[in-house]
Amino acid sequence: MASTIDDLYTTGLANAHALENQAVQMLSRQAERLENYPELAQRMREHIEESRRHAARLDEILRARGSAPSALKDVGQSIIGSLAAMTHAAAQDEVLKNSFANYAFEHYEIAAYRSLLVLADAVGDAWGMKLLRESLAEEERMAQWIADHLEPTTRTYMRLAATGQKAGV
Repeated sequence: MASTIDDLYTTGLANAHALENQAVQMLSRQAERLENYPELAQRMREHIEESRRHAARLDEILRARGSAPSALKDVGQSIIGSLAAMTHAAAQDEVLKNSFANYAFEHYEIAAYRSLLVLADAVGDAWGMKLLRESLAEEERMAQWIADHLEPTTRTYMRLAATGQKAGV
């Protein structure tokens, strides 16, 4: 049974690595378009760098376990991230739709890291747990930041839309 849990942990790490690549692509496409939301754009750029660090941490854990990220999963999730960002691009309320999606995505990542922590504990990977907790804390901070800024983002959107300015991004 230990090897099965080991395999689940390794697979979960590779999946989370791909998820971080998806986050980088999705946020990068969104941040490029946020000309009327400088604070949001800045926080997204910061979280893109955090997401890159998350992927690097996951890579470290995988390599320490004698494994590596899945190139196929990484490429696939990167494509999905770009497509996800493009799905809202045509909408006038793109910034709101992206904010909702990003909030949900952060919680998906939070759930993934919490699950990985259970698996890491089960296989006795204390070092991996330390790295996973660092990433989890950053994901939780980003989710809270989005929640805290949803009202001001919506108010900026309303103000821009009411004055005929480019409101979506």
